[in-house]
Amino acid sequence: MKTIKPIKLSSNKTNTKEKLTSAEMGKLWATYSGNSMAKCVLSYYLQHVDDEDIKTLLENALKLCKEFIQTSKEIFEKENFPIPIGFSKEDVNLGAPRLFEDQFYVHYLKYAAKAGMSIYNVGLPLVYRKDVTEFFTYCMHSTMDLMEQIKEILMNKGFIIKPPIIPVPDKAEFVHQDFLNGFFGHVRPLHALEIAHFYDNIENNVTSKALIMAFAQVAKDEKVRKLFEKGRELTAKNVEAYMQKLSDENLPSPPFLDHLVTASTFSPFSDKLMLFHKMDMFSMKIRAFGNSVAVNGRHDVGIIYSKSLMKISLFVEEAAKLMIEKGWMEQPPKAVDRKNLAAN
Repeated sequence: MKTIKPIKLSSNKTNTKEKLTSAEMGKLWATYSGNSMAKCVLSYYLQHVDDEDIKTLLENALKLCKEFIQTSKEIFEKENFPIPIGFSKEDVNLGAPRLFEDQFYVHYLKYAAKAGMSIYNVGLPLVYRKDVTEFFTYCMHSTMDLMEQIKEILMNKGFIIKPPIIPVPDKAEFVHQDFLNGFFGHVRPLHALEIAHFYDNIENNVTSKALIMAFAQVAKDEKVRKLFEKGRELTAKNVEAYMQKLSDENLPSPPFLDHLVTASTFSPFSDKLMLFHKMDMFSMKIRAFGNSVAVNGRHDVGIIYSKSLMKISLFVEEAAKLMIEKGWMEQPPKAVDRKNLAAN
């Protein structure tokens, strides 16, 4: 494989120590916080797993979590940056009964790997310091390797169907005036990118629905539990709308995963961890909607995503307010409040 031709620059840089930029701080902070949560979750999963292949997959994922946490911490320490609080052994009860079947772990890992890749993918073009660039490059490549293992297990064990198959086009051609139609006149079939994003959103949301159902089942705080129940209903309606669009085209959808949650009502996680987790997962859905709308053409599909986006955004805001009310939301790195400085 050919590589791109190297560029030779005459550098006038001095040996002045590079400070972390806001982008580097923010992405490192998110990486540390997210992986400290994932470490708790994966450590619990490993207490209740029978399938040896899935156990190895969980062990690989946990190993990466620990590496990402340690490297982030080392960079923070070099900069005298306060280590984020994140999550710890206080947020997980490893002795709690089994809450999920083995198969769920694989679907969960695919969702979590997508979330991680989103952080690193967005971060890489924005970071400039060599150690941070190398770290996020490693994070991206190792998470992609983990994703390949996840997909291999999903397919080999019959846990999932691939995205729908559609015919190969007869020829390359341009669209007609009806391309945007969704409610009136001739409505064209969904194109490949629209189908791909419906599939992706269904795949994400069936995992999210099973997880939030489990969290609602074990949450101790009444307000947290009610919010989880609200999120479960919201997710179910969204999934049904996406599945209906594929069904209208006689295309299959990934199945629900609710049956992979046990009847346990004993929580393995703190309410703080579970609420943070769902707020983070619902925020990822907002990013996914943006990607979906960007490639969509049909008006009816756009309306579906617009409604989903509005409802999900309100859920995230409600979750954030509850996190703040409980004193659970950690402050990300922020800019200087110049107005306050001037007033004082």
